[in-house]
Amino acid sequence: MPFRTFTMNGAEWKAYPSGYVTQYDADEFGLFFVRGEDESREIRVTRYSPQGARSREQSFAELSDDDLRSYLEQSQPSFTSPEAGYRR
Repeated sequence: MPFRTFTMNGAEWKAYPSGYVTQYDADEFGLFFVRGEDESREIRVTRYSPQGARSREQSFAELSDDDLRSYLEQSQPSFTSPEAGYRR
C-alpha cells in the first residue's frame, strides 16, 4: 500500500489511503495517519473528498503535505472509526 511521510509539530507521521469504501465510493476516501511503532503507535483516521482524480491512489498522490497536515488536524482516534475496526 502506498504511503507518504510528513512531519507535524516535530513528529513524523505516515499517511495511507484506508481502502475502506463508503456509499460515496469515488466521492470520499479514507486516510490513516500513523505515528510510532508497536505498543506506542497512534492511529488516527479521517475522510476527504478528492478535488482532482477520482482514483484513490492518484488522488492521494495529488495531496500536498499541507493538505495532509490539515486532514490530520481534523482526524479522529482509530477507536471511533469503522476503517480501523474501532480498535485502540
